[in-house]
Amino acid sequence: MPRVVRCSIIQASNAVAATEPLATQKKAMIEKHLGLIRKAAGDGAQIVCLQEIFNGPYFCAEQSTKWYETTEPVPDGPTVKLMQQLAKELRIAMVVPIYEVEQEGIFYNTAAVLQNDGTYLGKYRKTHIPHVAPGFWEKFYFRPGNLGYPVFDLGFARIGIYICYDRHFPEGARCLGLNGAEIVFNPSATVAGLSEYLWKLEQPAHAAANGYFIAAINRVGTEAPWNIGEFYGSSYFANPRGQIVAQASRDKDEVLTADLNLDEIAEVRRTWQFFRDRRPDMYGPLVAS
Repeated sequence: MPRVVRCSIIQASNAVAATEPLATQKKAMIEKHLGLIRKAAGDGAQIVCLQEIFNGPYFCAEQSTKWYETTEPVPDGPTVKLMQQLAKELRIAMVVPIYEVEQEGIFYNTAAVLQNDGTYLGKYRKTHIPHVAPGFWEKFYFRPGNLGYPVFDLGFARIGIYICYDRHFPEGARCLGLNGAEIVFNPSATVAGLSEYLWKLEQPAHAAANGYFIAAINRVGTEAPWNIGEFYGSSYFANPRGQIVAQASRDKDEVLTADLNLDEIAEVRRTWQFFRDRRPDMYGPLVAS
């Protein structure tokens, strides 16, 4: 029997104005996502991944210390605890991206990984942190990740996480493949403009170069008061050949669900022997300081 895994990725617009009290914003986004997660479970999803920092707006469009108040410990904060209960109730594995506090003054852009019985399996911290116009001031908020490129064994699939800006760097994508990832989830927040054409280029290329599935998630809408651009959705799944096999809309809240046949990984890797033909003995200059 083929190893088919049904996955859902969720893209959503901001629920309330970013001028509302922080607690109101977080509550509204969590409540919005609870319904979307339940829809994914109703569609038969075994794994559900949410968008980058799902429980609020993309606040990195400004530099303000008030957003430090939205951080939570992982896994002991209220949002991850709530999602653990939901994962157990719905029997779904989950990827939950939030703003993490390790200790006061040390913050990360993090995704928690939950087993389908609610067990916390671990986390990935965003490795590459941008600080670029028109409003991606992430170095003000996040320390670079320090956990490497872990792969999480769900029993029925091995998954890895890459977050947003990470997708521009092929090195970590290769590490995830070498570490055994079969599906790589990339929760993102990216707007139309300079990098949009890369959205359908880079991640399918990672999938093809490493022979695994990619699930790419982007939020939707324009977020005031910053209005740095349109978050253009277009979340998708790409197969190990780098082909986009399912794609969401550009401008609507959506649960995108697809069946991924993990047997395709072996088929593709036996055709394209990229891992066999690697030359790590020649790559030293890539990591020389």
